Amino acid sequence: QVQLVESGGGSVQAGGSLRLSCAASGYKYSGRSIGWFRQAPGKEREGVAAIYSGGGSTYYADSVKGRFTISQDNAKDTVYLEMNSLKPEDTAMYYCAAGLYVNPARILLQQAYHYWGQGTLVTVSS
Repeated sequence: QVQLVESGGGSVQAGGSLRLSCAASGYKYSGRSIGWFRQAPGKEREGVAAIYSGGGSTYYADSVKGRFTISQDNAKDTVYLEMNSLKPEDTAMYYCAAGLYVNPARILLQQAYHYWGQGTLVTVSS
């Protein structure tokens, strides 16, 4: 049983910061890549950021680049999404997902991922 558990969501004012965590367990193999996705009401789920477990290459959506940072702890069991300078348009349910050998061209596409967490809600007020 592969489990991904997100935490760290909450309600903040615009300009504030949050750090989301994705804790992984139950893997037979390395997840190879972890992606963060978000979905706001009435919108498609979109890729926000992703990281390769081994090499550490990172990818970001244009809308969050320079504000969000994805990182992995030393044990590679937990992936973080540091979110700074939050805007109301960042309000969404945030999900982490794990994939195996995800092609860089698909790194921010939800279809590329095998396992998903339950989501954590981020609300940014103006």
